[in-house]
Amino acid sequence: METLDAIKTRRSIRKFKPQIISRETIKKLLEAAMFAPSAGNEQPWQFVVLDDRKILDEVPRICSTAAMCRQSTTAVLVCGDSTQEKYPEFWVLDCSAAVENLLLAAHALGLGAVWAGVYPLSNRVEAFRRLLALPPEITPFALAALGYPDEEPAQPKRYREDRVHYNGWESGW
Repeated sequence: METLDAIKTRRSIRKFKPQIISRETIKKLLEAAMFAPSAGNEQPWQFVVLDDRKILDEVPRICSTAAMCRQSTTAVLVCGDSTQEKYPEFWVLDCSAAVENLLLAAHALGLGAVWAGVYPLSNRVEAFRRLLALPPEITPFALAALGYPDEEPAQPKRYREDRVHYNGWESGW
């Protein structure tokens, strides 16, 4: 799959088939996530793979926008690790890039995925910390529900010239 095609055709998938994702495929997704750029190459992330049905069913109680976890066979919680920070607070940007790499890799491998936000909502952060016994230096950032897609969302046009500015706010192309 060409890079631009992958970017333009990736959609958030919320309906999944019951097919299990192999450990080998999960490793490929995590490797892609770890290739994301990060400030000073600090790579301040940790990944918690969830494939226990009991835990996946609990996730929507913590994060209402992750109801699809009741259908998905796997989810990945992307977390920031403050012990790895060289540049405070840049972990948010770094983890965002890791999530996007994970989503694009899932699409390229024929999987569906959707990003559910966790951080900065303190109730979600604390609930994930409790559910998964995360240490205090680990901050849950985002959850990616994964699975084999059971839907094909439309491919909208997204480029908007009115959102582009050159050399200042009032400049056009």
